[in-house]
Amino acid sequence: MQKTCGSTRPLYHFPVLQELIDEVQRERRDVENWLPVTSSRNARWWYSAFHNVTAMVGAGVLSLPSAMAYLTWGPGMALLALSWVVTLFTLWQLVEMHELEAEPGRRFNRYHELGQYVFGEKLGLWLVVPQQLIAMVGVDIVYVLAGGSSLMGAYDLLCTDPVGCHHIHKTAWIAIFGSVHFFLAQCPNFNSISIVSFSAAIMSVSYSMAAWIAPLCAGRVASVSYAVPAHESKSTAGIAYFGILNAVGQVAFAFAGHNVVLEIQASLPSTPETPSKVPMWRGCLLAYAVVALCYFPVAIVGYWAMGNGVGDNVLLSLGKPVWLLAVANLMVVMHVLGSYQIFAMPVFDMMESILVSKLEWNHTRFLRLWVRSLYVAFTIFVAITIPFFGDLVGFLGGIAFAPTTFLVNF
Repeated sequence: MQKTCGSTRPLYHFPVLQELIDEVQRERRDVENWLPVTSSRNARWWYSAFHNVTAMVGAGVLSLPSAMAYLTWGPGMALLALSWVVTLFTLWQLVEMHELEAEPGRRFNRYHELGQYVFGEKLGLWLVVPQQLIAMVGVDIVYVLAGGSSLMGAYDLLCTDPVGCHHIHKTAWIAIFGSVHFFLAQCPNFNSISIVSFSAAIMSVSYSMAAWIAPLCAGRVASVSYAVPAHESKSTAGIAYFGILNAVGQVAFAFAGHNVVLEIQASLPSTPETPSKVPMWRGCLLAYAVVALCYFPVAIVGYWAMGNGVGDNVLLSLGKPVWLLAVANLMVVMHVLGSYQIFAMPVFDMMESILVSKLEWNHTRFLRLWVRSLYVAFTIFVAITIPFFGDLVGFLGGIAFAPTTFLVNF
């Protein structure tokens, strides 16, 4: 039947328009299939487990006894347990919200996509992306510093010959560690770094075990004290106030990882019969069991053994045996190699998406090469020029990880 004037005709009456729409959708699919977050969806459930372990169980676990020194036994254990429960709950919420039941087939592959759905296109983008970038870029800079410092620590511990061993400045070690990422950064997506991530997860669990087994074997130090640390030049109240705030930030930093959860889940396949949330949640439960086995013993045993005399790194505070400290430093190096890539992958996705989708650049290997190399060079540059950036762990935990990890349910 001929349609009346003013009615809307089906698109098949306008073949040229339909072809244009099909072409746009085809180009959009091509871009999605090229971007790192969505280019591969054949991951297994255990991939999500060790990706989450690599992202969460970082070098920050070694500072948990130091946080306990300011929080003391009761509040410290309560905060640690509460953080574990709350972040597990918020993680479950993110996993559940990855796919919309009301719109089958729609997936929030990126953290900011979920934020835009909840808060609106513009507001959600400006609320989520800055915090997510501060968290991920900040972590990568801290990990470049940690990797360089750990390399230097292992070298200084193993090479003690005053004639044959020469002092190498930390700047050189940071550059050496960072240069490896110029190659690792060219891995296209999460699944392509699965071996690196798995190795990093093993290393993180290994040095976490060393961080509590060594103090347990050494026993408590003489005249151990569990009072809040004081300082000669400042009041105890002032030190306690800032120390407690920094300790809370350290705990928040230790439970980081939610910023990349949706991106990790995007690498899993999803069907109506088996949505991606099923294998993802299985991997998350395993990851959080590992987190509990790493965090609580390190915090409890480290604080029990050294009290308020423990430093920011419980292994360095122990001071011996030398071989264990050297091996632990090398384990930290292996771990931060993988965790750097886990946090960098969503940043790569954002940068490449803007260049390809917004600025309409061709998605080529050369584009990926220079974009990712530029990011790696930036993190190395900041780590070298601001060597105290690692001291801002508590600050980063407060302003970036707390909103995106603890406050998701609000």
